[in-house]
Amino acid sequence: MVLGLVALLGAGQVSANGEIGDHVNDLKSHLGQYSEEVNWLVGKFGAVVDTYEEKGQKGTNTNAMLEYWEEVDFHSAIETSYVPVYANIWQGIFGVKQAIDAGAPIAKVREEQSKLNQALWQALGAVKLASQYQEKGLVAKVQTTEAEPSTVPETLDDIKHRLDRVVAKYAEKLPEAATSIVHDTYLHRFEGVEGVLIEQDADLVEDLEKDFNVTLPQAIDGKSSVDDVRKVVESMQAKLDRAKDLVAAAEKKRKDVF
Repeated sequence: MVLGLVALLGAGQVSANGEIGDHVNDLKSHLGQYSEEVNWLVGKFGAVVDTYEEKGQKGTNTNAMLEYWEEVDFHSAIETSYVPVYANIWQGIFGVKQAIDAGAPIAKVREEQSKLNQALWQALGAVKLASQYQEKGLVAKVQTTEAEPSTVPETLDDIKHRLDRVVAKYAEKLPEAATSIVHDTYLHRFEGVEGVLIEQDADLVEDLEKDFNVTLPQAIDGKSSVDDVRKVVESMQAKLDRAKDLVAAAEKKRKDVF
């Protein structure tokens, strides 16, 4: 996780969708608050599971879990710091919710609760690490409006980050929003660098085109698991890393010649 977070923070500007507070640009001063909120969430989510054990499915309001998560500032702190773990939290919330709604045995629900708690604590660790990089001035301020990347490597990094958001939106049970990000990223990011990448590896570009237009949309539309969608995204991100290395090598060769 640490290496992934460092790579994300080092990629440049981090942006967020929706309303966020100024606290995301001063993470260190709010770490105590975030810790309290995580403990509060663990307690609230645990109370929902306890209620299920005591009163059963009909006596349990699982929608309250979504309200709890949306209520805390920590929500936007992790969303703007490390999207993959943000997606894990949503996956964990729905893991508990769906198990209860399906009337699963309490042991299964407790298992899902444990996964959710693990994701929350992992997220707190990610925010703490992000605060250190933020304090050292290694990352730019979070912006609610999206900045256009100016170079091919920056564009490829932006595409990777957008793909992380696809997983997050899918984990939030928002498949249409996830699909919209896929199409928008292809049209407004990938197509802009396609020509440069074709010069380096036309087959790689063809693979990515298929991923954007067939493989990933099918995974989203086919009611795949979050983990299955994440695997498609991770495969695409590995190809984008390969493309980035090829562009860097070509640029170095060009400079060496001149």
